[in-house]
Amino acid sequence: MRALTDAARPGTTAATRIILLPAAYAAPEDFVREGFAAAVRERALDIDLVFVALQFEHVTDRAGLARLHREIVLPARAAHAAVWLGGISLGAYLALCYAAEYAHELAGLCLFAPYLGSHLITGEIERAGGAGAWQAGAVEADDEERRVWSFIRQRPEGLPLHLGLGREDRFARRHRLLAQMLPAAEVDSVPGGHDWPTWRRLWENFLDARFIHANG
Repeated sequence: MRALTDAARPGTTAATRIILLPAAYAAPEDFVREGFAAAVRERALDIDLVFVALQFEHVTDRAGLARLHREIVLPARAAHAAVWLGGISLGAYLALCYAAEYAHELAGLCLFAPYLGSHLITGEIERAGGAGAWQAGAVEADDEERRVWSFIRQRPEGLPLHLGLGREDRFARRHRLLAQMLPAAEVDSVPGGHDWPTWRRLWENFLDARFIHANG
């Protein structure tokens, strides 16, 4: 699994490691080009960053989640880092897929403009009156979307979930279904669409809220 690492202090493991999964058709290098690493370094945060490349099989095959666990997350945990997992759009969806199975390995989730499933599943949730009233029913082994929403409803107590949204995002209606399940402090909504300038602003807000203001 190809990954690009930006260490806070080369040769030393930082207290926190944030693993980010890109949107569809994006690459690890795009995070660097769009200033995600620079935003961390400008704030002098003790955070190692890992930007992971996604292949088609990571989306369609649960073996991709196992590889992410084995090759990326477990080494970070073995180095005693607190691991945040996040992503953008499809990458955020895969972060949720991972958390549904391995939440105990994570210190938190940071999701920007997440893909949240097809119109079939989100329409079903809307008709039920929202995710809080929706019942997953029996979840088939290959029904990742239903498994993700079941996880959202039953998120482990104490696992932070930071949701970043652009108000003009073309998927905003689906995003609101997730936002309704979260405390207001876990939702950051800014002007913008489904694009890098919006995601960069959301990333900076996340860093400030979780790693600067939260620590005084």
